[in-house]
Amino acid sequence: MTHILNFINGAFSEGAEGKSFEKRSPLNNTVIATVAEAAKADVDAAVSSARAAMKGKWGKLTLADRVELLNAVAAEMERRADDFIAAEIADTGMPAGVAKHMCARGAANFRVFADVVKNVPTEFFEMSTPDGRGALNYAIRRPVGVVGVICPWNAPLLLMTWKVGPALACGNAVVVKPSEETPQTAALLGEVMNAVGIPAGVYNVVHGFGPGSTGEFLTTHPGVSAVTFTGETRTGAAIMKAAADGARPVSLEMGGKNPGVIFADADLDAAIEGTLRSCFMNTGQVCLGTERLFVERPFFNKFVAALKTAAEGMRVGPPHEPGVAMGPLISQEHRQKVLSYYAKAVEEGATVVTGGGVPGMPGEYANGAWVQPTIWIGLGDDAAICREEIFGPCCHIAPFDTEDEVIERANSTNYGLSAAVWTRDLARAHRMAAAVEAGVVWVNSWFLRDLRTPFGGAKHSGIGREGGVHSLEFYTELKNVCIKL
Repeated sequence: MTHILNFINGAFSEGAEGKSFEKRSPLNNTVIATVAEAAKADVDAAVSSARAAMKGKWGKLTLADRVELLNAVAAEMERRADDFIAAEIADTGMPAGVAKHMCARGAANFRVFADVVKNVPTEFFEMSTPDGRGALNYAIRRPVGVVGVICPWNAPLLLMTWKVGPALACGNAVVVKPSEETPQTAALLGEVMNAVGIPAGVYNVVHGFGPGSTGEFLTTHPGVSAVTFTGETRTGAAIMKAAADGARPVSLEMGGKNPGVIFADADLDAAIEGTLRSCFMNTGQVCLGTERLFVERPFFNKFVAALKTAAEGMRVGPPHEPGVAMGPLISQEHRQKVLSYYAKAVEEGATVVTGGGVPGMPGEYANGAWVQPTIWIGLGDDAAICREEIFGPCCHIAPFDTEDEVIERANSTNYGLSAAVWTRDLARAHRMAAAVEAGVVWVNSWFLRDLRTPFGGAKHSGIGREGGVHSLEFYTELKNVCIKL
C-alpha cells in the first residue's frame, strides 16, 4: 500500500489536519494507495513557499541557469521513466504503450518550453519626439508570480507538465492540485525537482478535492497570481468566478463534443485508423476525442461497417497484456456516468452498431471500471448523446449530403475544442478548417501536435491559448520600457 504525501517547500508532508483519502485501482476497484489531504493551512504554506522562492534564489537565477535546470528535470524524468510509467498505469489503468507515450511527452514539455523561452523575441520600436532626440521602446517579460495549476485525471503527467513546464520556464513558481483520481505522478515529480536542484518552493503539490477542499482553497487564495485549469466546463466556470476576485488571469481548457467529418473522397484506411484512435484512445477519455461523426452519404455504409470491424478488433484488457488497445475507465463513478449514456442512447432510439455494454473480464478484473467501445447510428443531432460530453469510448455516426449542411451541424454545439476533417480535396479542406468553430482542426490526421502552435478551445471549451509563444503570453507580464534619448 502506497501512501502519497503533499510536496511543500521541497519536502513531503502529511496534511495539517491529518486527513487522507483512498485511491482505488480502475482495474479491479481495490485500494492501492492512501493520499494525504491538504488542509487550508497546507495550501497557505505552499503558496507562501512559492512566493518566497520567487523573491529568493529562483527569482535571482539567470535565464540560462533556469533553462539548464529545466533540461535537467527532463533528463531525470527520462532516467526514471519506468517509475513514472508505473505510477501512471496504477492510477489510470491505461495500456502500457499509451502510458509510455504520455510520460515521454511529459518530459518533453520541459525541454520544449526551455527552448521557447530563450528564443522568442520581444518588441522594439524607435519613436520621434518633439525635441528631435527620439526615444526607444522595448518590451521585457517578467513572471506573473505564483500559478495555481489544476490538473485533470485523463492524462495526468502530460497535462500537468504542459502547464508546469512553461510556467517554470518563464520564472514562475507553481502550486499543483492534481486530480484526486491520479495523485502519483505529480508527487513523483517532486522527487525529480529535488534531485536536480530546483530550489525549494518553486514546485509544490497539494492533494484533495474541489469545492470546500484543496481546489477551492487554491483557486480563491489571494497569494495566487494566475490559475490554469484543464477539466470539465462547470468546474472551469467556477474557477473563473473565483479568479475574478483580484482580477487574476485564467487559462481554461474545458469540455468538448468534437466533430469528425468524413467526405466520400477520403482515404478510407487512413480515416478509419485516425477515427478509431480519436474515438477510443485512452478509453475515450481524451478532451480532443471525437464523439460526433458525420460521413458523406455515399460513403456512410462502408465507413460504418469498417469502423465497426476495427472497433471489434480492439482488445480490452489489463495494461501489460500483449495487444491491449483499451483499458478501463478511471473510476466506478465515471463508469456509471458512461453506462447511463449507453442506456440513454437506446432509450432515444439509437441503433447500436457495436458495444453498448460491459465486457466480460476474468477474475479480479470483473470488479474494474470496464465498458465496451460503442458505436451508434440513427439519432438526430438533438439527442442527448449527440449534444452532451460523455467522455467515454463511444461515438454516433450520422450521414450528411452537402458541405454547407455539415458545417452547420458540426457547429451546432456549445463546445468548440477540436475537429477532424477527412478529404482529398485541398480547397475543401481549407474551407472546412476555416468554417468549423474549434480551437484546433486536424485535416487527414488526429492528435498531431506541434507544441509551438496555439492550443485552446472556443465557446464553452475554453478561454485563452497555450503553446509556444502563447504560453509565454499567459505565464508572463509583458512590460514596456521607454528610454528618452
